[in-house]
Amino acid sequence: MADPRRLAVATVLEVLGPAFAAHEDTFQRALEHESVRLLHGDLPAWRAAVAALPDAAPHGVDAAAAAPQVSLPDGSEAAVETALRALMPWRKGPWRLGSTTIDTEWRSDLKFARLEPHLDEMDGQRVLDVGGGNGYFAIRLAALGAQSVLNVDPTLLFYFQFLAVQRYLGVANAGMLPIPFEALAPADPFDTVLSMGVLYHRRAPSQHLEDLRAQLRPGGRLVLETLVVDEASATVLIPADRYARMRNVWYLPSHPLLTHWLGRAGFGDIRLVDVTPTTVDEQRATDWMQFESLSDALDSVESGRTVEGHPGPLRAMVLATRRD
Repeated sequence: MADPRRLAVATVLEVLGPAFAAHEDTFQRALEHESVRLLHGDLPAWRAAVAALPDAAPHGVDAAAAAPQVSLPDGSEAAVETALRALMPWRKGPWRLGSTTIDTEWRSDLKFARLEPHLDEMDGQRVLDVGGGNGYFAIRLAALGAQSVLNVDPTLLFYFQFLAVQRYLGVANAGMLPIPFEALAPADPFDTVLSMGVLYHRRAPSQHLEDLRAQLRPGGRLVLETLVVDEASATVLIPADRYARMRNVWYLPSHPLLTHWLGRAGFGDIRLVDVTPTTVDEQRATDWMQFESLSDALDSVESGRTVEGHPGPLRAMVLATRRD
């Protein structure tokens, strides 16, 4: 019987593609990192779901759409939806594969719409998306003309979701490695690095910022989005236990403190480009993600607060540049 870990490694290497051949060595080195987990109890089912996707000839591919989409020939639709539902829950999207619309928990298209006006020309850019889930942002950025967009996220389910959508979208300049960011050793520096919805999950936020800087070329651009508190002074909310039912939320800085952290980590030209409260229109349970979501994490009487009594989720998007 084949070794499941070897099968998982072979799957990753097989789908990296020519645009990411240079990252094969990076991936092989990452396999030695203690945080890399390429096995999961549902791995056989996820592999089977992707394998069950019919070999339909896609056409009308539009990876730049708010819901990246592709048309599929008649007769393939039912099998496609069955396979995609075997990869639930779907967190980031939406996606439209043939007649199947994957209504994900996050309306990631809304966040992308807030980001896109602040992006300079993407042509020729080498981009790294840290903790990008199933690759929604990577595929959208690749469609804007980036030379390559590499998404790193350790969640294996998200990796197989990425494989599923790429089966038909076929965006050659978008790739994914199912490893933690910490296992990605600095190699050729990137022009742009995204860290969206990651910082507040880090016990050591300053270290995360320094690690992001290490992946950027001098003068390279950081796109950082994180939960913040609406305070004019340099302060931080440190939840005693949970924040919005999440155990792994450690620090919610104010914008002045976040700016201070970025400056200490070696960034300049720090610009706050968006501050948006997260609402139940943007994050919610759906037919494709049937577990608890934001509505369950907000106070039933005072919706502007979490069930723990903290200020409701407020997200800031910041652009910064790596100083030499």
